[in-house]
Amino acid sequence: MVQVAVAGDVTEAEEIQAILTNVGIETQLSTPEDDADAVTVLVQETDLETALDAIEALTEPDDLVGEA
Repeated sequence: MVQVAVAGDVTEAEEIQAILTNVGIETQLSTPEDDADAVTVLVQETDLETALDAIEALTEPDDLVGEA
């Protein structure tokens, strides 16, 4: 799995996860060891481009803390 986005907290990560699930992309959430507050959203490498497009289309640019 590859990183598609980094959320500032679990709530934001779950919002991103819901967006991706609604377009049929399987996701996994992970907490980086070096930043307990951040949550990484992971997708299959084959879904990366579609996931980025879905996140971009369904969110405001300032809503995301960071993208891969």
